Amino acid sequence: MPSAKKDDEILKKLEYLGLNLSRPPKALKDFQELEYKVPKFYDESQYKQYRYIKVKDIQIMLTPANRKDELEEKFKKASPLADYLDSKNEENFIKHTTFLNMLKSVSIERIEEIEKEQEKLAKNIPFKVKFNSNYMWQIYYSKNTDKYFMLVPTEDSEYEAFFYLLKKKLENKRTSTIFVPISGVEYTTEYLKKSEYQNIENYMWLFTKNWPLVYEVYDKDGDLSIEIVGQTYVYEKIQSWYNIKLESKEKATSFYKLLKAMFILQTELPNYFLFKTKINEKGEIDFYQEGKKIEYEDIPNWLSKEYELCNQEKEKNDELIEEYQKKLEKLKSESVIMEIEYLEKEKQISTFLECKKTFFGKVKYFFKFSKGKKTKTKEKIKEEEVPEVEEEEKVDLSAKTIRIPVIKDNYNIEELIQNYKELEAKENKLKNLKMDINALKLKNKNLSKKIENASIFIKEIDSHKKSIFEFWKYSNKDAVEALPEGEEEEINVVKKIEKIFDFEDDLEEFGKKYDQIIRNKLTEEETDAVFITNTNIIEILNKIKMNELLPKDLDNNLKQLKKEASEQSVLFENEDFDIFGGSEDSTKVGKIKNKKHREIEKDKFKILEISKNTKQIGYKLVLEQIINKIKSALEKVQIEEELPVYKLVTEEDFDSNGINVYNINPVEEVEKNINIKEDNINLFKLNIKKKTEGIPFTNIIFYDNQNRTLPVGMDLSSRILLNVKPDDFKNENTYKFNVISLENKEDDFSKMKIKTINVFEYDIA
Repeated sequence: MPSAKKDDEILKKLEYLGLNLSRPPKALKDFQELEYKVPKFYDESQYKQYRYIKVKDIQIMLTPANRKDELEEKFKKASPLADYLDSKNEENFIKHTTFLNMLKSVSIERIEEIEKEQEKLAKNIPFKVKFNSNYMWQIYYSKNTDKYFMLVPTEDSEYEAFFYLLKKKLENKRTSTIFVPISGVEYTTEYLKKSEYQNIENYMWLFTKNWPLVYEVYDKDGDLSIEIVGQTYVYEKIQSWYNIKLESKEKATSFYKLLKAMFILQTELPNYFLFKTKINEKGEIDFYQEGKKIEYEDIPNWLSKEYELCNQEKEKNDELIEEYQKKLEKLKSESVIMEIEYLEKEKQISTFLECKKTFFGKVKYFFKFSKGKKTKTKEKIKEEEVPEVEEEEKVDLSAKTIRIPVIKDNYNIEELIQNYKELEAKENKLKNLKMDINALKLKNKNLSKKIENASIFIKEIDSHKKSIFEFWKYSNKDAVEALPEGEEEEINVVKKIEKIFDFEDDLEEFGKKYDQIIRNKLTEEETDAVFITNTNIIEILNKIKMNELLPKDLDNNLKQLKKEASEQSVLFENEDFDIFGGSEDSTKVGKIKNKKHREIEKDKFKILEISKNTKQIGYKLVLEQIINKIKSALEKVQIEEELPVYKLVTEEDFDSNGINVYNINPVEEVEKNINIKEDNINLFKLNIKKKTEGIPFTNIIFYDNQNRTLPVGMDLSSRILLNVKPDDFKNENTYKFNVISLENKEDDFSKMKIKTINVFEYDIA
């Protein structure tokens, strides 16, 4: 559109911006050439630096390109803003028309949203540093000319940030600033080396199992801080955000060295060091090793203590190795003696079978093996026939020069690793000795049985057939495959591995299984009653169940229900006769996780029989009937799996005598309830056993399924109604962790709170 024919909308927006196209201000016409070198390796979706920049210091360039085009191409095509404002020069006609079309498409309301966002950013930097509109700010820095410039792609559809910046320039306030990400820049080396930034990402991933975002953030005074933002696991699969702020070179260096030290130890010695993370009161991360907080200042003392602990373990292992070596040698000697004795038995039966063929042979056998001329006794074997056993080289400890370790005030990580490597070698040697001992114990036990059976066989030799194979079979008949548990040396005893329920992997099949069970076992009235426990009516149900209901409680609850029903336009006068009989329009097609169906959602007002004429006494009677239906439903369904369930509440909100709904998914349970007012919250974890009465909230709990089109599964909720009593709670374990809560997840400037969650874990008998 030519500038001479501007419509009212464009005129209105020009007036809002304060821009007179016939006389653009000199500040917009002045443009200093940029000697900008496009970086070779650059990811436009990831920012490394955020700054407050004075509006007057930013030059604006427009480019006939899209935001996602290559930076080199965008910069090559770019022209100063003045060219797009020029309506007099014919060669700029197309550019000017483009500018007017951009102005026509932009929304003043969206510009004002950007303005409000920048007003908030002028006061506070968001906890996560980045903010919703950061992708709109295509602001770059030319190092050669020390200039910032905004690159505006004209083929985009979002120009609010550009017009906001233009408006601020036209206001000509020399102190006006904006907080924005700087595109196309690398980390500075003011606090850390460039390679150390990459290392921080790798180190943090090891400890948090999430990739962090590392930003350099400059405040209004130009002071730098490094902010590391990400998520970490705080309890099982529950995660929390964190923000680590390093405001000086000293803090950055100390934090980096701490990370590096822990990374080396955990990767080099994974069997001895496992560092865990916790969120502290500032929303930062603290690192712990076996319950002890690790800080950089304490590392020298901590390394010395770990070195000493390692030495103590080495000494214990040396003593055990010596003890087990003696035990092994003894077992070897016993094994040799029994092998010789068994060979004698074998030789005796072979001789008998040979001599038995003739009369003189029998006489010869009698005189050789009679009781008067017994075979060599065990004592004689010990004295005469035990061959020398190849033994490990024995060390005369009395003559050995004992090396006394040098005691130092401080040890470095390399020395600690070497010490633990030596401990690991000793532990492996000890394990091998234990396995050898167990193998010899088993061998000797079987040899003892074979000798015992051989002796019995020889006593009854006349009643057996003349086969040496039968002798071997008989003597080996009591052989055992493994030692009884009590006879084995303890070698890192491994318990029987059982399948552990994992909600991420197992919930889908679990839901399908119990949806079918519930459909087969429960009546429609029972599923309706269970549905009510998933609504805000559960509080009044519990008051009735535990005889704590006051008349005013019932009255207030009924009034609230009628108000809700009225707001949703579902409150009608009672009718003497329902001509529809509960039927609804079944032509509507709904979806549950992309699965189509023609079922109607359950309605709590209908189940509770709420109408304008509903009285307290009638309402209470309905609630009592629902409690009875819940009880009968729970008696029909038992959970056949062992699995953990969770409930996040304040102390006052939980009574194990009441009707309680838990969640199989702890992450969802925390996320949905974390904004409870109290800063101290209780998370109850129950490890339920097989045969526990319970009803998962499968699809049939939420829909009537009159048309038989409802998908089978647990697609709408991961919650479960359980019947557990106070006496069922066994073996209490407690744990505590912090988690960061934002009042509004969608608001970058939402207030951040640290919530302390107290975990109470029970086994359900």
